[in-house]
Amino acid sequence: MARIAKWQRFILAAVMSLILRADAFVVPTISSITKRSQQSTRIPAEPFTKGEINGYTSNYKYSNELDKRGSFFRFLWPQVDGEDNEDGYGDMRRKKRSLLMRLIRAPIKALISPQAREPGTLILVRHGESAWNANQTFTGWADPDLTEKGRRESEHAARLLLEGGYEIDVVFSSRLKRAIRSAWIILQEMNSVYIPVFKSWRINERMYGALTGLGKKDTASQLGPDLVQQWRGSLKSRPPAVKPGDAYWPGKDRKYADLTSEQIPRTESLLDCMERVKPLWDCKIVYELRRGKNVMVVAHANTLRGLVKVIDNIDDEDIQEVAIPTGIPIIYKFNKEMVSIPPNIDQRTTAQVHMNGLFLEKPGLLKEALKREEEWCKKVPGYTEQMLRAQTPMSALERSLYKLMAEREIQTWAGQFFDPSAAEDDGTDGNNGKPLRLVEDKIWELGMQELKSGEQFSPEHAFRQAASAANGPRDGEGNTFIRPLMSSNNPCVTAIPSATLVPGIGATPIRRDPVIVIIRHGKTEHNKLGLFTGWEDAPLARDGVEEARAAGRLLKLHGFEFDVVYTSWLSRAIETALYVLDELDSLWLPMIKTWRLNERMYGELTGLSKQMVKQRHGETQFKAWRRGFTTRPPAVSSFSQHYPGNDRRYQKYLNDVRWGFRESAIRSIEKGRPIIHRKLPKTESLKDCMDRTIPFFTEKIIPEAVSQGKRVLISSSENAIRGLLMHLCEIPEEKIVELEIPNGLPIIFDIKSKCVKLLDDGSGKDPLDVYNFGKAAGYLFRPCEKEDGSLDDECDIRYMTDRDFSMTDEVRETIDYITRPKITRPTPELAPTAASR
Repeated sequence: MARIAKWQRFILAAVMSLILRADAFVVPTISSITKRSQQSTRIPAEPFTKGEINGYTSNYKYSNELDKRGSFFRFLWPQVDGEDNEDGYGDMRRKKRSLLMRLIRAPIKALISPQAREPGTLILVRHGESAWNANQTFTGWADPDLTEKGRRESEHAARLLLEGGYEIDVVFSSRLKRAIRSAWIILQEMNSVYIPVFKSWRINERMYGALTGLGKKDTASQLGPDLVQQWRGSLKSRPPAVKPGDAYWPGKDRKYADLTSEQIPRTESLLDCMERVKPLWDCKIVYELRRGKNVMVVAHANTLRGLVKVIDNIDDEDIQEVAIPTGIPIIYKFNKEMVSIPPNIDQRTTAQVHMNGLFLEKPGLLKEALKREEEWCKKVPGYTEQMLRAQTPMSALERSLYKLMAEREIQTWAGQFFDPSAAEDDGTDGNNGKPLRLVEDKIWELGMQELKSGEQFSPEHAFRQAASAANGPRDGEGNTFIRPLMSSNNPCVTAIPSATLVPGIGATPIRRDPVIVIIRHGKTEHNKLGLFTGWEDAPLARDGVEEARAAGRLLKLHGFEFDVVYTSWLSRAIETALYVLDELDSLWLPMIKTWRLNERMYGELTGLSKQMVKQRHGETQFKAWRRGFTTRPPAVSSFSQHYPGNDRRYQKYLNDVRWGFRESAIRSIEKGRPIIHRKLPKTESLKDCMDRTIPFFTEKIIPEAVSQGKRVLISSSENAIRGLLMHLCEIPEEKIVELEIPNGLPIIFDIKSKCVKLLDDGSGKDPLDVYNFGKAAGYLFRPCEKEDGSLDDECDIRYMTDRDFSMTDEVRETIDYITRPKITRPTPELAPTAASR
């Protein structure tokens, strides 16, 4: 019988692999990412029934599926298009494999995979305070940024997660700046900016229609508090709709160009907003949780209330009593049937009535602490210095926990002044603007009822009653089953980007031609100290941050917009891209992170001073390791802290490298059970680095972005960029090692004229006099060519008018030229000339 059961297990695993196609993480691509910024005809992404308006039907229902096809047809013809692949999510979660490969993999996975995977943890975080939260303005789909207080709230949320030992595997956020920045701050504080972040319109804040941009108090005084409160708190009341073309109509914003006009709401009730959120929960979040992934959702008050309503099965009346405070993580645990588990509350945590989510901190304390911080700084010597980033040697975890300890001290002091019943309305529509009803409040209400009836009061019994009430109705066995849809959608569409208004200059024409902009990350402390960095995750230095921001401002000045961003898995490249996008007001853009754009792996040289290596091994050997095209430095061991196989990001997310027998054997012996491990580099020559970088460029970036007419930003490290430029500019192998790449400087490759250009920063200085490109600069800045092959002294990346974008035959020929393998040949060194600059 045991033998039969084993074969049954193999067969079941094979069938489930075929049906669910639920493979591990792979390097994300953008074969079908929404094209949000070129013009094309709008094609409805979802069919809508007659009578639908503003993206939902007259009975207050959004379409609750991302794909209308049946599961059998999705199995036969899998897609990774449309909403299922919004922001590249579908490409990350699934890899297309042949039927034979899936049949082979199924029994192997059944043998080596854990028997029963526990569901992951769900972390809900409402963004930190925005400028419009602070002045009590209806915000909705408007896009104000965080205040300084909001940034502090997001940092504090990260420290609470670090203290609790929570790890994050995947992040979902809205497309609004306040949520994206909050997620960025949290991941930055947790030293985890490499984690995939997917930005979805479905968890945007509730659309307030014509109320957007109006002050809540002024509107209430003019129209009456009852009417305004009905719009804010009622489940089905919609504010007046915004008109197409109005200032706050989302259809004008290119971040929503992939949505149909029917999907873009003009106004929403609370129920509309909650219905909009549900497909993301059913089709993506539950999928990740069932696979044991820890999911963080950074969104808004009403969309998080929508998730809570679905998770805890809260009825329509009770959900109006639920409020979500800013900046406090809410933790959900689930059983194997994906039913939320009531939390265990201690003296620092709490819960809200009707919810099974655990608040990692009691609401209101941090707000009161921040209000009184100025007075506290005067009374506690050294507090200000403690809250700044420590200059003494300290890990990121130690720094965050020290700051949390300092914040806790001020919270303890400020708590004596805090009256929860007098808490001000922070802008949420939950509980009709009243303070949160916490579980402990409910406990004492039940206790008073027991005392009045002559019964003995038991807080533990009262808590069980409150938790039971919060769970809502269940089936006969007390379980609720939520089944994710493995679905795709129709291809998304594009629209014309808006013009940029540059202060002091006016409207700047937007560049519409496909273009590739390459930027080396800003300086790190390793760069400044002359250390070999490689795959070590050194963060940007302060002047490196300013270099990245300056690059963003320069690109904005010259009218650049982008459609997609590629970067490595190293923090310095990711953050450089984020700072550039921040200056361009484009944090919502899809960002594809891949190890193939990582810096060269320097082996045992990682973390060592270049002067130290030169002194120990001699200048000849030092130059061979550093500048030799095929020479590899000494390799690290499998147990070194610098070996990528010991880094969580490569263990969890890397899936496009073959398995390594030796490493698998070593780790299987160490764990005492079968472990498979991928063959990651322990050292690399410059050629090795280019052998992984150039194919990614030619096989992924070119066909999936450039050939689709997209404008591409690549943020990476020096040696990876050398590989790209060696391919684009046909630089010989013996000369590529002499090319230097300045930090934080945008390098423009115009695919029409096949030349590299630099942008005029207005200083009047020649860039080649300011920046060091090394001895091979002449190969990089060759004169541009006309169609007939003659030199073009006046070529530049062309300003485009507001006409439709179209891919010309010339551009397609150029793309084919770029993707063709090239034979490098010695070319006489060219001296930079005015025409080539």
